[in-house]
Amino acid sequence: QVQLVESGGGLVQPGGSLRLSCAASGFTLDYYAIGWFRQAPGKEREGVSCISPSDGSTFYADSVKGRFTISRDNAKNTVYLQMSSLKPEDTAVYYCAAAGLDCSQYASRYDYWGQGTQVTVSS
Repeated sequence: QVQLVESGGGLVQPGGSLRLSCAASGFTLDYYAIGWFRQAPGKEREGVSCISPSDGSTFYADSVKGRFTISRDNAKNTVYLQMSSLKPEDTAVYYCAAAGLDCSQYASRYDYWGQGTQVTVSS
């Protein structure tokens, strides 16, 4: 049984913060690159962030750089996405995904996907 489960989404006002969690089961998360993607209605899936299994390097899309932070807790087999200064444009379903090699901006490189969690930024 290999699973990724996202949680932490919800409704938040512009300028607010949320922390998303991606919990892995059935495999050891620290050997995989873990990426966060999002998809808004009518838009293509967008790579948001990724953390590398090799040295823990992190990567961010330009649209979220400086506002979002990805981190890993190996003891909990969980990856987090801390989101601050949220904007209405951040509204989307957020997915975490695991890649067996290293971080990539391309969704096709990822082997396992969570079910997604809704983030809505609105006043």
